Amino acid sequence: AITAGGIVRFSLLLFVAFSLIMEVPRSTLLQAAKVIGEAKHILICAGAGMGVDSGLPDFRGPEGFWRAYPPMKALGLEFSQVSNPQSFHKDPRFGWGFFGHRYHLYSQAEPHAGYHILKKWLASKASGHVFTSNVDGHFLKAGFPEDLVVECHGSIHFLQCFNESDCQRKDKIWAAGDQLKSLTIDPSSFLAELPLPKCDACGSLVRPNILMFGDWGWNGDRTEAQEERFSRWLA
Repeated sequence: AITAGGIVRFSLLLFVAFSLIMEVPRSTLLQAAKVIGEAKHILICAGAGMGVDSGLPDFRGPEGFWRAYPPMKALGLEFSQVSNPQSFHKDPRFGWGFFGHRYHLYSQAEPHAGYHILKKWLASKASGHVFTSNVDGHFLKAGFPEDLVVECHGSIHFLQCFNESDCQRKDKIWAAGDQLKSLTIDPSSFLAELPLPKCDACGSLVRPNILMFGDWGWNGDRTEAQEERFSRWLA
């Protein structure tokens, strides 16, 4: 049986092994490896640090964000002020400049070797699951089964309409596909060039299916379906 205590234990060990690997004694790592090796079930929890070895920024603190996006420092804007639906409402080119750049960055980067090690671990167990706050889609890109992954903040690779309440589109969340591949970003201003991504059904501006700061318009249906599968696994 999968117990809550077991889930927490495995999650903490994975956190230690991958987030603090350079700061913990070898004996601790060996102990973690032993417990993981003996485990029948495994839960992999990952945050922003997971993508650093793939060349992705983690946005830790204002300075970390500004190193990745210098124009935002000149404007005095922090991550929470940019990763916000208001960015699109105030200036759609600004909103899509930031998220369009992130899309291209995440799409061009490759999951590092750690993803494939974790995938082997998961495949060797009776069962397992992934729970991540990352929106880069790298667990799926690395080949993890889609039904075993929870992306609790959504994914940059999916879109939704800003005019969702009035839009007649049947699929309220859809894969970005070519809509974002063709989006061009000015590298000096980080503003998106026209035309911006629009909804095929109603012509309104679209947005990433990502939970942003101060976001009351996020459609969480895709993530909720993932969380339902996760809850069934825990049970």
